[in-house]
Amino acid sequence: MIRTKRKINKLRGSRSNGGGCTKKRRGAGNKGGKGKAGAGKQHWTWTVIHEPDYFGKHGFKRPQKMIKKVNSVNLSYLEEKADDLIASGKASMEGDAIVIDVTELGYDKVLAKGKISKTFKISAPKFSASAVEKIEEVGGEAIEL
Repeated sequence: MIRTKRKINKLRGSRSNGGGCTKKRRGAGNKGGKGKAGAGKQHWTWTVIHEPDYFGKHGFKRPQKMIKKVNSVNLSYLEEKADDLIASGKASMEGDAIVIDVTELGYDKVLAKGKISKTFKISAPKFSASAVEKIEEVGGEAIEL
């Protein structure tokens, strides 16, 4: 049988909407709790429909000892600081090329951001492919440790 008239429409205008004394329908206790209370019990159907991933573990975290943070430096930085590094003794001149050991500066990898005009001989554990290309384009050398 199809219900043509909904109960709520019948009860419009009545004070209690079919719930008896208004005091009885007050408070979160009659809703079955506040917020996500009962998500695994009386509100389980709601949980399954609206938040199926609410319970349990999902995915995994990599062990911290497996994650190695790579400290990288850009070519633009080396270009800017070249004179300061020579003055402080962290870099040296070899002919017309500037020789820099990046590990002494505390970096592990050289990246290719920025343009370079000076010739460099840079030694580092890792280089990006584009960084090697830029260094050799100007006549420098990328030495992998």
